[in-house]
Amino acid sequence: MEKRNKAGQTSYVGMWVTQDGYIRHELLPNGRYDEARGNRKSAYQGRYMLNGDHIDYVDDTGFTADGDFRNGVLYHAGMILYRED
Repeated sequence: MEKRNKAGQTSYVGMWVTQDGYIRHELLPNGRYDEARGNRKSAYQGRYMLNGDHIDYVDDTGFTADGDFRNGVLYHAGMILYRED
Protein backbone atom coordinates (compact mmCIF):
# COMPACT_ATOMS: atom_id res chain seq x y z
CA MET A 1 0.00 0.00 0.00
CA GLU A 2 1.27 3.47 -0.87
CA LYS A 3 1.99 5.95 1.89
CA ARG A 4 1.10 9.62 1.51
CA ASN A 5 2.89 12.59 3.01
CA LYS A 6 1.27 15.68 4.52
CA ALA A 7 0.76 17.24 1.07
CA GLY A 8 -1.06 14.09 -0.08
CA GLN A 9 1.76 12.99 -2.36
CA THR A 10 2.80 9.37 -2.54
CA SER A 11 5.96 8.49 -0.62
CA TYR A 12 7.89 5.44 -1.72
CA VAL A 13 10.42 5.65 1.12
CA GLY A 14 10.81 2.32 2.88
CA MET A 15 11.75 -1.28 2.19
CA TRP A 16 10.84 -3.01 -1.08
CA VAL A 17 11.45 -6.76 -1.47
CA THR A 18 11.05 -9.47 -4.07
CA GLN A 19 8.48 -12.12 -3.26
CA ASP A 20 11.21 -14.56 -2.21
CA GLY A 21 12.93 -11.88 -0.09
CA TYR A 22 16.24 -12.34 -1.90
CA ILE A 23 16.50 -8.73 -3.14
CA ARG A 24 15.71 -5.86 -0.81
CA HIS A 25 15.75 -2.17 -1.78
CA GLU A 26 15.63 0.26 1.10
CA LEU A 27 14.69 3.70 -0.19
CA LEU A 28 15.94 6.17 2.41
CA PRO A 29 14.33 9.58 3.02
CA ASN A 30 17.60 11.37 2.11
CA GLY A 31 17.44 10.21 -1.54
CA ARG A 32 19.85 7.30 -1.06
CA TYR A 33 19.16 3.59 -1.37
CA ASP A 34 20.73 0.45 -0.02
CA GLU A 35 20.20 -2.84 -1.86
CA ALA A 36 20.78 -6.20 -0.22
CA ARG A 37 20.98 -9.50 -2.12
CA GLY A 38 20.62 -12.72 -0.21
CA ASN A 39 23.01 -12.63 2.75
CA ARG A 40 24.95 -9.74 1.21
CA LYS A 41 23.82 -6.58 3.00
CA SER A 42 24.62 -3.33 1.17
CA ALA A 43 25.45 -5.16 -2.07
CA TYR A 44 24.71 -1.92 -3.93
CA GLN A 45 24.29 1.62 -2.68
CA GLY A 46 23.62 4.91 -4.40
CA ARG A 47 21.07 7.60 -4.93
CA TYR A 48 17.61 7.63 -6.43
CA MET A 49 15.39 10.28 -7.95
CA LEU A 50 11.61 10.13 -8.18
CA ASN A 51 9.55 11.70 -10.93
CA GLY A 52 5.94 10.88 -10.15
CA ASP A 53 5.74 7.07 -10.19
CA HIS A 54 9.08 6.65 -12.01
CA ILE A 55 12.36 6.01 -10.17
CA ASP A 56 15.90 6.43 -11.50
CA TYR A 57 18.81 4.83 -9.67
CA VAL A 58 22.51 5.75 -9.87
CA ASP A 59 24.73 3.49 -7.79
CA ASP A 60 28.00 4.67 -6.29
CA THR A 61 29.97 3.13 -9.19
CA GLY A 62 27.96 5.13 -11.75
CA PHE A 63 25.71 2.27 -12.94
CA THR A 64 22.18 3.43 -13.74
CA ALA A 65 18.81 1.69 -13.71
CA ASP A 66 15.20 2.68 -13.46
CA GLY A 67 11.78 1.39 -12.55
CA ASP A 68 8.13 2.27 -12.15
CA PHE A 69 5.65 2.04 -9.30
CA ARG A 70 2.26 0.71 -10.40
CA ASN A 71 -0.58 -0.07 -8.02
CA GLY A 72 1.74 -0.21 -5.01
CA VAL A 73 4.28 -2.50 -6.71
CA LEU A 74 7.81 -1.58 -7.90
CA TYR A 75 8.80 -2.94 -11.32
CA HIS A 76 12.58 -2.64 -11.65
CA ALA A 77 15.01 -4.32 -14.08
CA GLY A 78 12.78 -7.34 -14.65
CA MET A 79 12.09 -7.71 -10.93
CA ILE A 80 8.88 -7.18 -9.03
CA LEU A 81 9.26 -5.73 -5.54
CA TYR A 82 6.59 -5.28 -2.89
CA ARG A 83 6.54 -2.84 0.01
CA GLU A 84 7.51 -4.49 3.27
CA ASP A 85 5.59 -3.16 6.25
